[in-house]
Amino acid sequence: MKKLLLSLTLISLIGANLFAQFPGGGMGGMGGGRPKEATALPGTAQAAPKGSAKITGYIIDSAATKAVEFASIALIVKATNKPVDGTVCDDKGKFTLVKVATGDYVLAITFLGYQSKRIDVKIVNKNDDIDLGVIKLSQKSEVLQEVTVEGQRSLIEDKVDRMVYNAEKDGTNKGGDATDVLRKVPSLSVDLDGNVTLRGSQNVRVLINNKPSTIVASSVADALKQIPSDMIKSVEVITSPSAKYDAEGSSGIINIITKKNTLQGLTLNFDSSVGIRGGNMSLNGNYRKGNMGFSLGGFGRATYNVNGDFVNEQLSKTNGALNGTSTTQSAATRNNGLFGSYQLGWDWDINKTNSITASARYGARNQNTFQDALSTVIKRADGTSTSSIRDVETKDNSGTVDLNVDYTHLFAKPQQEFSLSAQYSRNDRKNNFTNIIRGVPDSLSRITNINPSYNQEATVQADYQSPIGKTQMIEFGGKGIFRQVNSNFTQIGNSGSLDYDQNIAASYFSYTLTTKKKYSFKAGGRYEYTTINAVQTAEGGTKTDINIPSYGTFVPSVNVSKSLKGGTTLKLAYNRRIQRPSLQFLNPNRNASNPSNVTEGNPNLSPEFTNNYEFTVNTFFKNTFLTTALFMRNTTGSIQSIRTNEVDGQGRPFLLTTYQNIGNEDAYGMNLFGNVNISNKFQLGGGTDVYYAKLNNNNPNPLLNAKNEGWVASFRMFGSYNLTKGWGLQVFSFYRGRQVQLQGSQGGFGIYSFSVKKDFLNKKGSIGLGAENFFTPGGFKINNSIESSTISQTSTNTLRNMNFKINFSYRIGKMTFDAPKKRKKSVNNDDLKDGGDNGGGGQQQQPAATPAAGGGRPR
Repeated sequence: MKKLLLSLTLISLIGANLFAQFPGGGMGGMGGGRPKEATALPGTAQAAPKGSAKITGYIIDSAATKAVEFASIALIVKATNKPVDGTVCDDKGKFTLVKVATGDYVLAITFLGYQSKRIDVKIVNKNDDIDLGVIKLSQKSEVLQEVTVEGQRSLIEDKVDRMVYNAEKDGTNKGGDATDVLRKVPSLSVDLDGNVTLRGSQNVRVLINNKPSTIVASSVADALKQIPSDMIKSVEVITSPSAKYDAEGSSGIINIITKKNTLQGLTLNFDSSVGIRGGNMSLNGNYRKGNMGFSLGGFGRATYNVNGDFVNEQLSKTNGALNGTSTTQSAATRNNGLFGSYQLGWDWDINKTNSITASARYGARNQNTFQDALSTVIKRADGTSTSSIRDVETKDNSGTVDLNVDYTHLFAKPQQEFSLSAQYSRNDRKNNFTNIIRGVPDSLSRITNINPSYNQEATVQADYQSPIGKTQMIEFGGKGIFRQVNSNFTQIGNSGSLDYDQNIAASYFSYTLTTKKKYSFKAGGRYEYTTINAVQTAEGGTKTDINIPSYGTFVPSVNVSKSLKGGTTLKLAYNRRIQRPSLQFLNPNRNASNPSNVTEGNPNLSPEFTNNYEFTVNTFFKNTFLTTALFMRNTTGSIQSIRTNEVDGQGRPFLLTTYQNIGNEDAYGMNLFGNVNISNKFQLGGGTDVYYAKLNNNNPNPLLNAKNEGWVASFRMFGSYNLTKGWGLQVFSFYRGRQVQLQGSQGGFGIYSFSVKKDFLNKKGSIGLGAENFFTPGGFKINNSIESSTISQTSTNTLRNMNFKINFSYRIGKMTFDAPKKRKKSVNNDDLKDGGDNGGGGQQQQPAATPAAGGGRPR
């Protein structure tokens, strides 16, 4: 019995939110279903007797009056002394056992660092609802012997307000970055450039450990390349954020949780990978003594030998009809880059009710993109033609600093707390290109564009929460974001700068109610007031004020869930969101790295507004988990790409892409995902995301009016099998179908991978082999098209990304179990519409490859 309880305790510690319950006693948060064991463990469907009774309670530290997060709960039959069910507490100390049969039981409560407690519980009627209230555990200093538990944590978990992908359990993630990880997450789609969409929308906010970063504001794709996949613990997809989150991020929030260590002692982890397309290396250390802890880490990733080619044909139109002018382009492409991330963390539990954390992070990137022998042939209706060949090099370098300080005070009442947070973040970026034209004098052959920019944010935030009785919770707080954006650009015939200051003041209130009939209701509202001062400086120093009026925004949110018998949960949600334009859309720099495909931002853009509706059904039976979500999204004032055919000073036509608030976007879709644990060694899963998109720019001019609609689908499948003696196999495949765009479409693509790993020295080290896209050595093609009243364009991009790699990791040092940590608060800024391509001071390169519960809480 003691070994069994120790096993449950260890599972609760390393599994964190593994069995976290839904509010009101719904299904456990197992996600992929519970793994089979040789002997039925508490909490498994095989062991639990069937019934309709429920047992709830809260576990707190008797001295610190704080929640004991993830304490293990075992339900034991009193007559036989055998466990028949079990769970763990959530991050607020709450536990719920459902479907309990009548009888006499003992509730056994355990957690490392605390004295165990046993409570007699008697179920008289089949529909009894037993509320044990607050249960206090006392700390102890006994050292426990090491125990071993077999089985695997579910790859996918579903919680009341989010879907969680447990990346640390997927061996195919070794040797990659966050881009590779996010491709495996249900509801997400990531293209070959690292641009992320959630349910078909790029208006998604990405947080790292609940915190924003200016590098994410500049470019999500860049930020993902700086996060090693080996350091990612889980990815949370929040499609219906509560009022506690910032109002921005139209389609939702992605929160990337990295691995942490809060144990006593010292450890050092080394990870490396080398392959034919890239390699990486990371070194991370953790040290904790008493009530203070430190962490220090560094990561570097190099990409090389990533090559391809493209062919682009562009036909010009006049008044909607072809005018006989065509432009044909082709080039070979190469990419290489260096990415780095370095961080220092510190936390201090001052006493039982006060704690403080601080962190500093620096991220760097050095990305080079080449178009070799870019051939451009222009043919005109009068029979004349011109041609040129040039070499294009684009350099995209940046450095990002993030500084955070967070203070938390816990009150005597469980779950009552107050927090103060502050953050400073700055991203300095240079996005430059050089065109070298072949066959002309040296003095005329070189065309350059120099575009340094920065995005700076300072944030202060205060939050308070308090329970009302046992079934209600209120939360409220305030926040200020002070943002400065600057872009300077220098090129032939077009130089200038943009200074863009944005200040946001916000307050929110949220109310949560959980009823005895297994309903959970959470509603709230958030008000944000935004002021903008913007000045554009033209060549010669002429300054022009950009008149953007201040505006206030109220965004409501409602989440309702209902737990049914048999482990099924229904969820209904509504929220309204706002999306402000980021620098990528605002930057007036004209990026002409490809003179036939030019991009220019629009500093006069306004925010866009989105209404989201969602209905979700989650269920599990035996070892299978299924989730189905129906959603509808309506966006007004949508920021859309507008492409027009222009002529330069020498009479050469080119395609100009800019942005305007003239669109409506509607999406109606479904997400379907399933995961089955065939055994504690074998797991399979997969799913599909399908939606119907309708886009309309609502331009009254018939020549400029554009609209498009159609189905968009993506599919994923994965499997893992743990062999004996430390061997394991994993496979993954993903396909993203054709994307509907306002003025055309982007072709689909697919990727797949296989990996094998061998653990050694009691899992202190591992070595593995990985293979990606090994059946397509010649690469794959993506066909894109653009149709408007001024242009008809087709292009084909080929990318050769077959890869083989070797992964190696090793851990030295040893840590012992510590008491559970206090809950920490931190800042997040869930805002800014990101262009998703290159962001920052540059625009898209053309035509080259184009609270609440569980996990990380909103800060």
